[in-house]
Amino acid sequence: ATRKLTHSAIMIALATVLSIFAVYKLPNGGSVTLSTLPLVLFAIRYGMGWGAMAGFVFGGLNYLMGGSAIDWTTIICDYFLAFSMLGLGAGIFKGTASYLVGVFVWGKWMPEEFLGMTMTTPWFYSLLYNGCWAIPDMVLTLVVFALLYQVKPMRRYLDREDLA
Repeated sequence: ATRKLTHSAIMIALATVLSIFAVYKLPNGGSVTLSTLPLVLFAIRYGMGWGAMAGFVFGGLNYLMGGSAIDWTTIICDYFLAFSMLGLGAGIFKGTASYLVGVFVWGKWMPEEFLGMTMTTPWFYSLLYNGCWAIPDMVLTLVVFALLYQVKPMRRYLDREDLA
């Protein structure tokens, strides 16, 4: 358990530092960073439970370090829930949580126009908004993950060969 806690602290710290360096940022908090990569690496190595815990802690830190929220539901859903789901699903579920929060919470403040298009439904607005950051963020994370996996020590780490 000590090793897992230590690794989680290191990966959460690394994710927090990476969250500062955004490739680009959208209004209301959406951004493309490599901050999800350490959480994904950690979740792959230690599993869903530990990954969800690390994501939960990172979500709280991410909010405290300048997150964007309009009320308590966005704090819980956009930070704690979304990053817990990221750790739980090792990268799969964060976009789902962000999309639904965009529809049911942020949709109330949907602009009349976004990216030159008239917004008529929060379902489309959330899909468009979250797609603007989530798809590039996921692609960036997957590309860097694939490159790192080619490095033998990283592959051994992810495959847990160093624990045998």
